[in-house]
Amino acid sequence: MTVERIIRMKEACQAEWMKKPNVVGVGVGLQQVRGKLTNRVCLTVLVSRKLPAVLLKPEDLIPTEVEDVETDVVETGVLEAYAERSDRLRPMWPGASLGHYQAWGGTFGAVVRDRTYGTRLMLSTNHALACANQAKLGDAVVQPAAIDGGHEKYDRVAHLVRSVPIRFHVDRPQSGLTVKAASAVNKAAAWLRAKGRMVPTRIDPEAVNLVDAAIARPADDTTLTEEILEIGAVHEVTPPRLEMKVRKSGRSTGLTNGLVIVMNALVEVQYEGGRIARFEDQILTTPMAKPGDSGALLVTGDDAPEAVGLLFAGSERVTVYNPIQAVLDGLDVDL
Repeated sequence: MTVERIIRMKEACQAEWMKKPNVVGVGVGLQQVRGKLTNRVCLTVLVSRKLPAVLLKPEDLIPTEVEDVETDVVETGVLEAYAERSDRLRPMWPGASLGHYQAWGGTFGAVVRDRTYGTRLMLSTNHALACANQAKLGDAVVQPAAIDGGHEKYDRVAHLVRSVPIRFHVDRPQSGLTVKAASAVNKAAAWLRAKGRMVPTRIDPEAVNLVDAAIARPADDTTLTEEILEIGAVHEVTPPRLEMKVRKSGRSTGLTNGLVIVMNALVEVQYEGGRIARFEDQILTTPMAKPGDSGALLVTGDDAPEAVGLLFAGSERVTVYNPIQAVLDGLDVDL
């Protein structure tokens, strides 16, 4: 049996077969037996869902062979056009680019609901949506984020409604007597051509956080989808456990998998401008992310994913997450 003959048979059958329920494609491929590829070339029929023969009408069945050409029915699921996560996406999908119009940006993590009013809101991090405490309520949120070309005028999709303030262990104040004094000293140093400069710093040894999180209200609720890119809808929450298999869907690295390797961690995280914040009760996994993935939802790695954490920091060796229940409680929302 030559490949050319199978191609001719495909061309003769494809128009009729594409009319059958669940059929999404017809081609020439390697036959699969119990999920494993063989070296036998056959006429392959692609279906979104493979159903038992008893559930199909006789006229909807695919014959096992056509003029001695073997057929094979392969389940593919629904085939969808993939878009870049940094593109302008409508409807808006969790797992894609999102951010304050003046921020670098991050990831739209999930759709959540306000516990009081039931309104649907968009979850991400404080530093992606609220510029690490620098933004004002009502500020524009854009999709895609500014780093991906999002513009306040053309891409505004929501506005900031709530964030959990980050308490910085080491902060760099922008105003006050200390800043004025440092400015005067630095001017004198410049006049004297001295190399050193004074950097005003405020240290709060008691500052500790649970979450880096914020929510935005969409301008049009109908533009939201609750299904996370390549993961699907997530409605339940579960605590982490060591060696738990997990995954996340983020703006920069897409769908990645990993393992929980540390729990109940106290960590020190560097922010822009030399600011440092401490977080307790954090979750660490194997490396799963890069900058721009902040805000992605960490979920279990099984077929019915449950939320575990909110991605907000990391390095080349680990990724760090807030416990998801602390995020939801801090923002007074639910999945």
